[in-house]
Amino acid sequence: MTGPPTPREILETAVYANDLDAMERFYAGFLGMEKITRVEDRHVFFRCGRTVLLVFNPEATRRPSRNPELPVPVHGSDGQGHVCFSATPAELDSLRECFESRGVPVEADFSWPGGSRSIYVRDPAGNSVEFAERRLWFGDE
Repeated sequence: MTGPPTPREILETAVYANDLDAMERFYAGFLGMEKITRVEDRHVFFRCGRTVLLVFNPEATRRPSRNPELPVPVHGSDGQGHVCFSATPAELDSLRECFESRGVPVEADFSWPGGSRSIYVRDPAGNSVEFAERRLWFGDE
């Protein structure tokens, strides 16, 4: 018997926050990501290229779905999470300048041993938000 097929890409990733308004201001307003949908104080979803960033209110996602047509299991997390967005070297420079000009502290800006660069900031919920060159994980493809 063979194993399951190996996943090819991440379709979505999630972070958790109690204040969805602040998260929407950061991801849509500040970073300019397209908001896909928002359900009251439960979640807000953003498009990021061919992937999706899900922002859930952890308290709301611990309650079972009341919609039998969407029986999504309860899920959630407490504490700070992490998301990493791909960026070119020029975009990293632009991001750093933009963060600094708007008072968003840059926690780290460094080059990894393989030469790729990452910048780290925090979103309003305290999640670690990284912007990194794609070659961090995929070499110079």
